[in-house]
Amino acid sequence: MAFLGATPGRTPQGPEPGAAPASFPSLAPESGPGEAEVDDDEEEPAEIHLCVLWNSGYLGIAYYDTSDSTIHFMPDAPDQESLKLLQRVLDEINPQSVVTSAKQDENMTRFLGKLASQEHREPKRPEIIFLPSVDFGLEISKQRILSGNYSFIPDSMTATEKILFLSSIIPFDCFLTVRALGGLLKFLGRRRIGVELEDYNVSVPILGFKKFVLTHLVSIDQDTYSVLQIFKSESHPSVYKVACGLKEGLSLFGILNRCRCKWGEKLLRLWFTRPTQDLVELNSRLDVIQFFLLPQNLDMAQMLHRLLGHIKNVPLILKRMKLSHTKVNDWQVLYKTVYSALGLRDACRSLPQSIQIFRDIAQEFSDDLHHIASLIGKVVDFEGSLAENRFTVLPNIDPEIDEKKRRLMGLPSFLTEVAQKELENLDSRIPSCSVIYIPLIGFLLSIPRLPSMVEAIDFEIEGLDFMFLSEEKLHYRSARTKELDALLGDLHCEIRDQETLLMYQLQCQVLARAAVLTRVLDLASRLDVLLALASAARDYGYSRPQYSPRLLGVRIQNGRHPLMELCARTFVPNSTECSGDKGRVKIITGPNSSGKSIYLKQVGLITFMALVGSFVPAEEAEIGAVDAIFTRIHSCESISLGLSTFMIDLNQQVAKAVNNATEQSLVLIDEFGKGTNTVDGLALLAAVLRHWLALGSMCPHIFVATNFLSLVQLQLLPQGPLVQYLTMGTCEDGNDLVFFYQVCEGVASASHACHTAAQAGLPDKLIARGKEVSDLIRSGKTIKPVKELLKENQMENCQTLVDKFLELDLEDPNLDLDIFLTQEVLPAATAIL
Repeated sequence: MAFLGATPGRTPQGPEPGAAPASFPSLAPESGPGEAEVDDDEEEPAEIHLCVLWNSGYLGIAYYDTSDSTIHFMPDAPDQESLKLLQRVLDEINPQSVVTSAKQDENMTRFLGKLASQEHREPKRPEIIFLPSVDFGLEISKQRILSGNYSFIPDSMTATEKILFLSSIIPFDCFLTVRALGGLLKFLGRRRIGVELEDYNVSVPILGFKKFVLTHLVSIDQDTYSVLQIFKSESHPSVYKVACGLKEGLSLFGILNRCRCKWGEKLLRLWFTRPTQDLVELNSRLDVIQFFLLPQNLDMAQMLHRLLGHIKNVPLILKRMKLSHTKVNDWQVLYKTVYSALGLRDACRSLPQSIQIFRDIAQEFSDDLHHIASLIGKVVDFEGSLAENRFTVLPNIDPEIDEKKRRLMGLPSFLTEVAQKELENLDSRIPSCSVIYIPLIGFLLSIPRLPSMVEAIDFEIEGLDFMFLSEEKLHYRSARTKELDALLGDLHCEIRDQETLLMYQLQCQVLARAAVLTRVLDLASRLDVLLALASAARDYGYSRPQYSPRLLGVRIQNGRHPLMELCARTFVPNSTECSGDKGRVKIITGPNSSGKSIYLKQVGLITFMALVGSFVPAEEAEIGAVDAIFTRIHSCESISLGLSTFMIDLNQQVAKAVNNATEQSLVLIDEFGKGTNTVDGLALLAAVLRHWLALGSMCPHIFVATNFLSLVQLQLLPQGPLVQYLTMGTCEDGNDLVFFYQVCEGVASASHACHTAAQAGLPDKLIARGKEVSDLIRSGKTIKPVKELLKENQMENCQTLVDKFLELDLEDPNLDLDIFLTQEVLPAATAIL
């Protein structure tokens, strides 16, 4: 950046960035040219680092999430020696590393050893890190927590006030949790997560502490998420976006995700990974959805959704502020986020305060937000900052800065006058000159290079100090330019330094109120999710489910598959009832392609949607106490695992259900046993079902779709009220089979595989032969070769024998007819006969 002054008759050259900066065009968040999406602005992939301790049957867990620079902790929770609770935490958060004490219980050592050996764990196995046991000492952990540098704690707090503040957040009476937090802080300081390239006095940013619990959660494994298509990741079809990772395909999450901000989308995914039995929480979510489904509230819902679109990645901005890496557009995005939050607060104050989230937003979006918005709006020059790509302030904020900017703005005309006087003292051969200002260098006299100036010695001019040659311009210091340096100084750098100081002070004001910004993000993302679920329920015609803790199982009236109904021209709804002790095990038979698998998935998806607090695709739905959903529907085959399809069925799916299902669990089994021979598969299916039936009233609610009709025909299951047989309705119309896709009582008479084969396009000849062989096997008769095929073979053999006779040379003296008859004719004749 330079200001140029020229001789009379020449126009002053160069920009005039010192002009009075324009104010932000409007307070309305809809405007804002040049706004950059902070969510996508060089944001690194989130990493989670977990610290865990287990002792005397209790578990202490804490983890650091780099996406929001927050530490999450779980108060001491009981966990068995199998460490199932720890496994659930690992499955949910997928940590990058697991930190623990080198001095551990044998059960924890065995568990971590098994975790480290899971080479095929998805997305990948975590790094196991052992720290000395002294790093997890109780007292040293307390001191480490209390002495931490946290930006969300105001600097004005005394040491005692800081201890009281942290004690209100962290349960210091949970000794394992405190030790886990201490070990985690030690690890973060040693590994320097996120600040690897910073000075050592820059600490890892910690923007808050949050408690998380896993109580009332419904257990669902990754296989169930996959086969029910709750999540489905696909490669991006655009070659330009392949590096951005995977995109969501046709899935339940995909059709319900109408969130306007990324943190809403993140929370929706979290709800999907944490279905709950907490009826208070579920009903509070449904109340909000039902409120926004009322026709008179549609405009309000759309207005709130527009405001939520301006809620950006506040933790990323706060993290940059903490590290003094704030970008120019961060201020504009933060201002719009805060202003939109105030709009949400004002709107929620006009809504019924009986609904919890409206009351929370109205109360907790405090005046600190207005203070932040006011400060940013009055101090930051948004347009000037974007134009100069640095933080600039509005006029009338600092008189000293304003005075220096006025001087900077008047420099072009002033330097023109100085250049005129300098030209009078120069050699007459010099046609023109300029006086320029360069930041960090100062004022210089610039003259054009003359043809006579060839060597460096030719650049010397009496009374001037040669500085450098640039673009055929010679730059000198003169007595006047030195006087200007002393009089005006380095204006540009002084202005930048003073504005940087103001930016730092503004950052401190914002960071001191970081807690309210974090709360804004929590409540806004929750409202975003509920508005998204309400929008989907309105468009797809979903209804509110009811919860009955005394009911074991589910009742669904005219339920629909939420994905299939969007893909099929027509969809036939089906009802479901599995409650009490009647019909706990439902055996569903029917032809191939009649809808058995869709029915099973439909039951699982409707139950799942109700357990995340969403409306469901059914006329009515009553959901009882469900603690887990297990499935055996699709075999995830993999060569790298070295396991057969049937072994995967047993090891990864059925074994989990048998070992973990309770009387409150929902188990969906489709075509179990097809991976091995018919007899063994049928026997194992019957054995598994008899095992559950033997539990009586403790039997899980089981839906089994199978083509093993022998399971019924051979009466392999005990008779009683626990077993109910269902089938998919069909009707034979001549050679055609008509599917009704309707579930009804009864047992299918046959699998009708031939009709399915005909629909697949197999030749009629093959289908007829298959049906013939099937009838022979069913009746116990001998299977004979096809006569037409046999006749064709006979003709071929006869023709071959005749050709051999015609090729004989009867006049050949070496011909032995006896040998020819023995070796050629007799075998051929035997084959023909």
